[in-house]
Amino acid sequence: MPSTHAPAHRERTTTIPTILARVLFLGAVLAVAAFSVPVMIQLQQWMWLSIVVLATIAIFALYSTKRFVPGKYLFPGTLFLVVFLITPIILTIGYSFTNFGDGTRGTKQQAIDSIVANSVQQSDDSTWYNLSVATQGDPVEGPFTLFLVDPGTGTVYQGDETAPVQEVPSGDVEVTSGFVTDADGYTILDAREVNTAYDTIQQLAVPITDSEAVRIQGANQAFEGSTVLSYDEASDTLTDSRSSEVYSVGTVGDTEYFVNADGERAFSQSWLQGVGLSNYERLFTNAGIAKQFGAAFVWTLVFSLGSVLLTFVVGFALALVLNDERVKGRRLYRSVLLMPYAVPGFISLLVWSNFYNRDFGLINETLGLHLNWMGDPTLAKAAVLLTNLWMGFPYMFIVSTGALQSIPSDVMEAARMDGASRLQTTIKVVTPLLLVAVAPLLVASFAFNFNNFNAIQLLTEGGPFLPGEYTRGGTDILISMIYRIAFGGSGADFGFASAVSVALFALTGVLAAIQFRFTTVLEDVN
Repeated sequence: MPSTHAPAHRERTTTIPTILARVLFLGAVLAVAAFSVPVMIQLQQWMWLSIVVLATIAIFALYSTKRFVPGKYLFPGTLFLVVFLITPIILTIGYSFTNFGDGTRGTKQQAIDSIVANSVQQSDDSTWYNLSVATQGDPVEGPFTLFLVDPGTGTVYQGDETAPVQEVPSGDVEVTSGFVTDADGYTILDAREVNTAYDTIQQLAVPITDSEAVRIQGANQAFEGSTVLSYDEASDTLTDSRSSEVYSVGTVGDTEYFVNADGERAFSQSWLQGVGLSNYERLFTNAGIAKQFGAAFVWTLVFSLGSVLLTFVVGFALALVLNDERVKGRRLYRSVLLMPYAVPGFISLLVWSNFYNRDFGLINETLGLHLNWMGDPTLAKAAVLLTNLWMGFPYMFIVSTGALQSIPSDVMEAARMDGASRLQTTIKVVTPLLLVAVAPLLVASFAFNFNNFNAIQLLTEGGPFLPGEYTRGGTDILISMIYRIAFGGSGADFGFASAVSVALFALTGVLAAIQFRFTTVLEDVN
């Protein structure tokens, strides 16, 4: 008699399309890894190399088998978390202990090469060449090789910073209109790629002899000149052939430079070095910087709290009014109130920046005023808060409307039956119940405004600035102050900016934790 019982389980079978999809996926991962690993080794990007290798191993271990089912779902999110959140945090912390910035970005050898290249001097009888820049690696990072064509003889030469100029057999390259357009084993950079990598390429000095080198001039020309400076690796010094002056390595501040006999810095270039806690000491012990940081921190708190408070009060008030069923056309009013939220923020900020123009701005023209909104620190702060109110109240209006509609009507009816007025019901019943739902969103809004870079940069650009002040303006919050330190007119200082970023990260975390601690009180509201 055949059994009527169904089998306890059915074995899963792998179909051919599934196998093909898996093979294609793993093959693509392997191809990306095979391409990326040599490039990262060449660029000495060891952290990213480790991430690529570990991620590739994990993908093959997880997705080449039917096992580890939970890991198949957890891995993508974990990988993106590591790549886009944890790794940037680690890199920022690491840079905060260095002197990374303008003139201190590369290795010591790169700094020496740059100094020597800048010392190549053109003479009246210098030979000029038609230049083509080529690479066997990355078109931005290099390494780069120069192909030179003598316009008088048509002879082709090649060289780089490690190999002297030498003649190239005509069969190895293709010359068009006096320029090398193709070379065996090399990729010739086009004009756009040369311009992108020009800061690196212009530092090249291709040696001819011990006292002569070729240096580029523009994107497609190079000249042969005399090298004034020479580096002696044994003594770790640079020697000027004209004056016979010797420059040795010395410390200026927290950074090593090549210095003269008096210990003064002789060249602007240096190299990436660890400076320990110097950036943090500079932040908290330098009176001028500490004062600016403190002022920026206070204004950041005022800006964040003020923005949250103003937007919530206005949004909540409008939500209360339009939640009343006696109001006709509520849908139309709600749609109109959402319009500021529908316009992209950067457009609103740029438009509002014109509204505050002292001479022909909409606000002064309409109200008959002559206020210098962007020239007075107090007025500029008021303008920032007013603009942020315009941009932020629709969000609070939406949140409050949703929270109000979730409050049971019988709760308010019970309050009214107990003799409470509408105002008392709103303050003592509706508001506490609403805060239970929106308190976490208020904390998130505070954290967002604490780092609201766009609201400052696009509206006031951090100004107004005091005479001679470039680090912090009157409306700069901490994040815009960090931007100015890293990319400002006084020169990029990524190491110090990273230290300020770490301090800002810690402050934001502490403030958020305090706010969440206070919001737990609302959990007892029923």
